[in-house]
Amino acid sequence: MKFSRRTLLALTVASVMLPAASQAADSIKIGYQLPLTGNTAQYGQNFKDAAEIALAKFNASGQIDVPVEIIYEDSRSDAKEGVTIARKFVDDDEIVGVLGDFTSTVSMAAAQVYKRSGMVQLSQTASHPDFAKISKWQFRNITTQNQEGAVNAQWMIDQGITKVAVIAEQTDWGQSVVKGFVDPFKELGGEVVYTEFFNRGLADFRSIITKIEEQKPEAVYTGFFYEDGAQFLKQVAQLNADIPVYSTSAAYNDKLIELAGEAAEGLKLTATFLPTRTDANVTEFVSEWKKGHDNAPGQFPAQAYDAVNIMLAAVAKAYPDVTRESLRDAVAATKDFPGVTGNTSFDENGEPLKELTKATVTGGVFVEVK
Repeated sequence: MKFSRRTLLALTVASVMLPAASQAADSIKIGYQLPLTGNTAQYGQNFKDAAEIALAKFNASGQIDVPVEIIYEDSRSDAKEGVTIARKFVDDDEIVGVLGDFTSTVSMAAAQVYKRSGMVQLSQTASHPDFAKISKWQFRNITTQNQEGAVNAQWMIDQGITKVAVIAEQTDWGQSVVKGFVDPFKELGGEVVYTEFFNRGLADFRSIITKIEEQKPEAVYTGFFYEDGAQFLKQVAQLNADIPVYSTSAAYNDKLIELAGEAAEGLKLTATFLPTRTDANVTEFVSEWKKGHDNAPGQFPAQAYDAVNIMLAAVAKAYPDVTRESLRDAVAATKDFPGVTGNTSFDENGEPLKELTKATVTGGVFVEVK
């Protein structure tokens, strides 16, 4: 059989391209942007550890015929870096979806890239009320500060607390904490007698605590992560300020108790995860986590674990035709996903439909408040 020169050229080109095409089909790739260096690296590393537990379990399950890979990129919790990573991910044709970022600020900056390019983005922790509103491509599995604030406001009113002080870190997220609580608290008849914002990593809260005491609130509502939370609680105790402290799920971490010691006693907060629950999926996750960690997992790694599992379940649902569009639609169709942070569904705006748990520190551990 004779071939024309044009036919031989076509066959040669096809033979060169075939290995690349085959290689592209050997796995499904998901991007994950998260802080692995910088002052929030501990959160990003926990996200990665949780993701690896979820990924290993999924790939061993044989739900689909090819493995899933997660490509990690370090955003350093920097918005510019987050945008750079987003551009890198959307330019990679093999990446069909993205997880992250950690902070609302970075997540929302990167979201503009994913919106324009049509890439599904699922954040485990971006709780700013406007994140999921950016476009149909944004989802989150963590409750918003509007949701947490409303629950905490009702909790305080139910406890007979009608006068509060509010403090939060000076970030977009901190602003959302304040607004998410203050509006429903006032609607319920409460009064906010003092509001203050502080820079993350503040070493000395004593002047703020003194100002709070001067206003004689019946409680203080706080928007901080565990590092600042531990410092604040220790200094409240040092000044003998007898003020009940309520907080958001961002403060929920065993490290807070480790750092604050007895000063953490009585802290009240909302959360979506408690490692002491006896549900089979919770005990399995906690067991796997403890193989590589001294402490039980906090809410944030649990959020990451669920986010990765939601994305993987969507991959399995869309398989074998896993495209950016089909994966987005599969994520949107998530209904009552049985995660360690509770069952998760998404509404038409990419917002999670899930319940919050009330918890307090008693005897050096977080316990559920019924």
